[in-house]
Amino acid sequence: MNNLDKIYQEKGLDPAGFSLGYVNHLVTLLQALDHEKVGECINILEEARQNDQTIFVIGNGGSASTASHIGNDFGLCVLKKSNKPENKSYRALALTDNLSVISAIGNDSTFENVFLDQLKVHFRKGDKLIVISASGNSPNLVVAAEWFKQQGGTVMGWLGFDGGKLKDIVQVPVVVSTPKGEYAPVEDVHLVINHIIVTWMQYNIMKEDGLV
Repeated sequence: MNNLDKIYQEKGLDPAGFSLGYVNHLVTLLQALDHEKVGECINILEEARQNDQTIFVIGNGGSASTASHIGNDFGLCVLKKSNKPENKSYRALALTDNLSVISAIGNDSTFENVFLDQLKVHFRKGDKLIVISASGNSPNLVVAAEWFKQQGGTVMGWLGFDGGKLKDIVQVPVVVSTPKGEYAPVEDVHLVINHIIVTWMQYNIMKEDGLV
C-alpha cells in the first residue's frame, strides 16, 4: 500500500482531511529532497547561460507539460526581471512542444526516437539536457539521455520512485523517492524544483543588474 492509498483510507470520506494529508505528504517529500543535487543543477544551468549553451528539456505525459513549463520559465520569466537589454537569459528549449515534429518522427520512425532525432538536429557541444520522468524508464528518454551523454553533453534527471534506468545514466539525478505508482506527488515536486530554480535565476539576474 502506498502513501496515497493510506491517506485515502484514513481521510477519503473527508475531502478536507484528504487535502491536508496529501499536502503533508508533499512536505515530507520536499524535505527529503537532495538539495545538493538541486544546487548542482543550478550550477550547470548557470554554466549554460554564461557559455551561450542550450538547455533541452524532455518528458512524457504530465512530465511533458512540466518540460513546457520549464521552457517558458527559464527563458522569459527570468528575462523579465532584467533591466539591461544586453543581459543573457537561459536559452531553454522544450522538445515536447512541436507536435508536427513529434508526430512526423513517431509516424515515420518510432515514438522511441521523438526526442533523440530532435537532439541530433539541435545539439551543440556543451549543451545541457533535463530529462523528467517519474519511473525513470521511458524508452524515448533513456535513448535520448544515453546519446546526449555520449556526445559530451551534461544530463540532469528529475526522477521519481527508485530513479529507474535513468538514475544510472544521468550525471545529476534528483530523485523524488516514493513507492512506485505515486505519480502525482512526484510530478508536483518536479514543478516545485522548477520554481526553486527559476526563482534563483531571477534573483541572480537582478543581482547582476544591481537590483538586489
